[in-house]
Amino acid sequence: MKIYVDADAMPSIGIIEDTARQYQILCILVSDDSHQLTSFYSTIITVSKGYQSVDMWLINHLQKGDIVITQDYGVAVLALTKLAKVINPKGMIYTNDNIDTLLEQRHQKQKLIRQKKYGKGPKKRTIQDDVQLKKSLITCIEEEL
Repeated sequence: MKIYVDADAMPSIGIIEDTARQYQILCILVSDDSHQLTSFYSTIITVSKGYQSVDMWLINHLQKGDIVITQDYGVAVLALTKLAKVINPKGMIYTNDNIDTLLEQRHQKQKLIRQKKYGKGPKKRTIQDDVQLKKSLITCIEEEL
């Protein structure tokens, strides 16, 4: 089992790394070369900047039982087909049971945006989001052990 992080826009890398280290699991941060990442624990993979280059690298290296942390629904769908566990940065675990609903909600929001009907932006990150991320990550790890 490995933990892969879609690290281009990931606010909680420290929480992820601390948890990976606690369970002695390899953590891999993947980003494109427009980002400069440093890590005290993780392996950093930098791919060339390009359309979905990070996403494709992640999907091509995933194996059954790995954990992916991403906010990208496309990556989540593909990771689920590879039997990986998928968590968003706020700690929600994507499953085959909820991904269709999430994709439909995104589609409806995009339709409203095209009609120039803008809603509120995303909510600010909270401490509870960090707590939920750690809890969900531990749950996914322990299910695979």
